[in-house]
Amino acid sequence: MSRSAHPAGPRHADVLPEGHYTAPPADLNALDPKVWAGSVTRDADGAVRVGGVDVREIAREHGTPAYVMDEDDFRARARAWREAFGEGADVYYAGKAFLSKAVVRWLHEEGLNLDVCSAGELATALAAGMPAERIAYHGNNKSLAEIERAVTVGVGHIVLDSFQEIVRVAHVAQSHGVRQKVLIRVTVGVEAHTHEFIATAHEDQKFGIPLAGGQAAEAVRRALQLDGLELAGIHSHIGSQIFDMAGFEVAARRVVGLLAEIRDEHGVELPEIDLGGGLGIAYTSEDDPQGPHEIAKSLGEIVGRECEGAGLAVPRISVEPGRAIVGPTAFTLYEVGTLKPLDGLRTYVSVDGGMSDNIRTALYDAEYSVALVSRASDAGPMLARVVGKHCESGDIVVRDAFLPDDLAPGDLIAVPATGAYCRSMASNYNHVTRPPVLAVKDGGTRVIVRRETEEDLLRLDVG
Repeated sequence: MSRSAHPAGPRHADVLPEGHYTAPPADLNALDPKVWAGSVTRDADGAVRVGGVDVREIAREHGTPAYVMDEDDFRARARAWREAFGEGADVYYAGKAFLSKAVVRWLHEEGLNLDVCSAGELATALAAGMPAERIAYHGNNKSLAEIERAVTVGVGHIVLDSFQEIVRVAHVAQSHGVRQKVLIRVTVGVEAHTHEFIATAHEDQKFGIPLAGGQAAEAVRRALQLDGLELAGIHSHIGSQIFDMAGFEVAARRVVGLLAEIRDEHGVELPEIDLGGGLGIAYTSEDDPQGPHEIAKSLGEIVGRECEGAGLAVPRISVEPGRAIVGPTAFTLYEVGTLKPLDGLRTYVSVDGGMSDNIRTALYDAEYSVALVSRASDAGPMLARVVGKHCESGDIVVRDAFLPDDLAPGDLIAVPATGAYCRSMASNYNHVTRPPVLAVKDGGTRVIVRRETEEDLLRLDVG
């Protein structure tokens, strides 16, 4: 038997086992606050409101599909992270989750720093007025042009991801007569309990410099010798959508062990450690994430305990929540197009978006919730699969959920917790234009990223 996977992926039966879904909820009209933004409510007439605005009004004015973001909810989550970690730590919002100029301004006003990993993300941050010294620049393959720009605009930290980057950043910094503050990203050999594609601290992957074999120690030695670099500390990131703090405990122990090794070998106590992000959010009612205050307390205790055991002063801690801030603040609003009941199986509910606005279900087998939001319904539950309009059988938005069995074309449904990675990873597959991002606050709606048009697509096609 061949041990290699079929290039088209697993067989249908391998990925869609029968009976893997749960029983229908007691109330199909209920909106679990764990998965919806803070201002989302259902009115007496059955329609859902967010930030005081009726979703039917949003659809009429802005069309569907659309990403709808609760601005107050975003700001409240950002503040909660800032307050939980206090003045003795730094909170960097991970821009890869979702970035726009409006979001950068909200972060700046709420006192958070920003983590970027591309020239485009840096350009967005600077265009929106984020002070360069509050920006950290990530990435496993930064070009010389990217390094040059990061150094010349004065970003606060560059995270070094390879031996080549140590030399490149040092050379660029020295050529400009500056000492660039840097962190070295290490892979600490932790297998995070998450999807294979978003686990980032095991050794067989592209990020960071392994602790194993003394590679991280050698990277530190080289960085300390170069005049263009100011080595501020060590960076570790173990993955994404993680609920279990045990992985962070192991990572912190190994990072602190490296700090002790650096002290003993070089007589230097590095003042910072960055433990990354990756804390999970609730996509369904079954998910049970920790809040920022619980996380801050746990991480503080873990690092303090490990430093005490190693005889080190406790370094300044940095964390990088992205999804944990923006994920729950938004939902995607769709209009139902067609319904196809399959006897004994489920009903396929087709919407006017799909994998071009949410690739995560196809890419990670991600699970989502969904609700009828343009009205309430007393109808019974039907097992539904929400699918998109693209020419792919894998174009699935919500694999299995229960919706009212009187659902009809023209109804509005919404998928919550789509603030992170949906717009960031959106595509123009089938030449479908990407949806707008709408910020809702105090009864008003404003466009913060406009809907793409066919003219936008054609403008790039030079023929």
